[in-house]
Amino acid sequence: MKRTILLCLLCMAACSRAPRTANEVIAIPVRGLPVSPADPAWEDAPELAAAMIPQDLVEPRLLEPSTLSVRVRAASDGAAMALRLEWDDPNKDDVPGPSRMVDACAVQIPVKIEPDLPDPQMGREGKPVQVTYWRADWQATVDGRGDTLRDLYPNASIDHYPFEARPLEPGSEVQREMALRYAPAHRLGNLRSGPRDVPVEELVASGPGTLAPSPSPDARGKGVFGKSGWSVVISRKLPAGLEPDRRTYVAFAVWQGSRQEVGARKMRTGWIPLLRRAR
Repeated sequence: MKRTILLCLLCMAACSRAPRTANEVIAIPVRGLPVSPADPAWEDAPELAAAMIPQDLVEPRLLEPSTLSVRVRAASDGAAMALRLEWDDPNKDDVPGPSRMVDACAVQIPVKIEPDLPDPQMGREGKPVQVTYWRADWQATVDGRGDTLRDLYPNASIDHYPFEARPLEPGSEVQREMALRYAPAHRLGNLRSGPRDVPVEELVASGPGTLAPSPSPDARGKGVFGKSGWSVVISRKLPAGLEPDRRTYVAFAVWQGSRQEVGARKMRTGWIPLLRRAR
């Protein structure tokens, strides 16, 4: 009898630890937003396995499927929302360079909650979408890897950088001006190059080819590469009007660098219901 009771208790414990599945993304209420993919709080969130399809509507198209699904869990503290995305990837691609693409993922949400949804392919004119984008190389620099040529290409031979010339006092205005002269991306205000404080950026789009920086860069993220692939947490403000027990929609995208996926060449989902659950 005692053995039977013990087996029942073990089965109940195992069932309680098994991931609950869902047919929509359910953001469970939490007091503190989980920021790490390994946070125990994720165990209480139902998991959605979202099927992915190649982006084959606009150039450059992706013709061969790569990532077949992305596993998603979500949580909200009432002010912000965190989504954990996991997908299988045999290769860790986090070093940029010529002909090198990097792993990445993105979360897309309509700007407004309304019955008439934007196109899932980056929205459309008058129906914009918000995109929160994470990249593996940005994660590497946030985790401490350097971002100079010496860091990325340790075997490269660099004779001289003009802005490191001895007559220039380090940190002086003249030296900063010279450094900008040899960093054209920074000179033009391209904030996607160089070291970063966070591995994500917030964007807005009103159709393919219209992606632009968002005026409120409040997103956070953290990605970890494991035995089967990436586990990435993306945190952002709650969509406007997403009250408890109300729904909006969300879509996801994944890029595998080893498959030469970049820009529009990606795997994506259609719109998926997103429910913010009340406490």
